[in-house]
Amino acid sequence: MIVYYGSSVSACPNLLALHLLSYPQAKRYAGSWSDWISYPDNPVATGEEGKA
Repeated sequence: MIVYYGSSVSACPNLLALHLLSYPQAKRYAGSWSDWISYPDNPVATGEEGKA
């Protein structure tokens, strides 16, 4: 399980909660969304494709 947010800092409370809920394998993507979208070849879901 990977936790991320717009700038990564806000992902920390979520990661702590997951660890407290016995998900020690959860990790934080340090670059977060800001880093991910800086690489043009990374996939990004948009429009209908991005809806759950």
